[in-house]
Amino acid sequence: MRVVRRDLLRFAAAATAAPALPRIVRAQGYPLRPVRLIVGFPPGGGTDVAARLMGQWLSERLGQPVLVENRPGAGSNIATESVVRASADGHTLLLVSTAHAINASLYDRLTYNFMRDIVPVAGFMRVPNVLEINPSLPVGNVPEFIAFAKSNPGKVNMGSGGNGTSQHLSGEMFKMMAGLDIVHVPYRGAAPALTDLVGGQVQAMFGEMPPSLEFIRAGKLRALGVTTAARSEALPDVPTVAEFLPGYESSAWYGLGAPRGTPREIVERLNADINAALLDANMKARLAALGGAPLEGSPSDFSKLIADETGKWAKVAKFCGAKVE
Repeated sequence: MRVVRRDLLRFAAAATAAPALPRIVRAQGYPLRPVRLIVGFPPGGGTDVAARLMGQWLSERLGQPVLVENRPGAGSNIATESVVRASADGHTLLLVSTAHAINASLYDRLTYNFMRDIVPVAGFMRVPNVLEINPSLPVGNVPEFIAFAKSNPGKVNMGSGGNGTSQHLSGEMFKMMAGLDIVHVPYRGAAPALTDLVGGQVQAMFGEMPPSLEFIRAGKLRALGVTTAARSEALPDVPTVAEFLPGYESSAWYGLGAPRGTPREIVERLNADINAALLDANMKARLAALGGAPLEGSPSDFSKLIADETGKWAKVAKFCGAKVE
C-alpha cells in the first residue's frame, strides 16, 4: 500500500504542475523563430526610430531577428488591433507609446481595451517635447510667452502634428494650466507643422525633440522650455516648463507590449533584456542623441505609467474636447 500511495502522490503532484509545463517549455525555448515588432506609425518618425533601436538590441540578445513592421493608421489603432489578435507566444510584440494612453479618450469605438488586451512588458525611453517658437515672436522665455498670449487672446497660433497627438495635447495642457486662449492649428503630421513653424506660418509648437534639435541649434527656432519634469541633456540650458508652471509634465515615451495571455516567463525575459539595454553605455548614448532618457522598470512599473498617463490625458482631452471619429 505504501508503494501505491507514493505513486498516487507523485501522480497528483505531476497533475498539479501539468498546466504550467507548456508555459515553462515555451519560455525556455523562446524564441523559436523571428519576432515581429509592430509599429503603428510610418517609417522614419520618432516612434519608428525608437522601435528599430530596441529591436536591434533584442535581436542580439534573443538570438533571433526582431523584424519591425510598420502598420500606420488610425493613430496606431490598426497596429494595436493586429497584436491583440496575434498568438500570445511572445513572437508578436507591440511598440507601445504615448498614443496608446491618449487614444483611450479620443476614440469612442475602439475594438479593444488596451489595459485588458495588451500585457505591458517594459518601458525603455522617455523623450520631452519642447515649447519652441519662431524667433519673430517677441518673447524669450516661458513667463514672457504666457504674458504675450494673455495680452493677445486668440492671436497666437500653435501648430501640431494633428488632433490628439502628443504635440497637440501638450499644448492644450499648457493652455489649461496657464489659462490661455491660443489657437490650435493641426497638420497632417509633425514634419509639415515644423516646416511651417520655421517658415513663420505658425508661431509656436510643442515639437518633438529629435527633429527640432537641428533648427534650435541653428537659431531657426527658439526653445523656451522642455516638457519633462527634469531638464534634457540634449538642451541643458533650456529650463523645464514646470519651472514656471509647477506641476506641468508631458513627454513622449516608448516601451513594448505583448498580447494578453503571453507567458509570464517570456514577459520577464524580455523585460530583463530591455533593462539590460538601459545599462549599456552605447545604448544610453544613442538614446541621448535622440533627446531621450532611459525609462527602466518592471512590467508593473510600465503598467502603472500607462494607467497614470491614460488618466492624465483623459482630463486634457475633456478640457479641449478632442475627439477622433
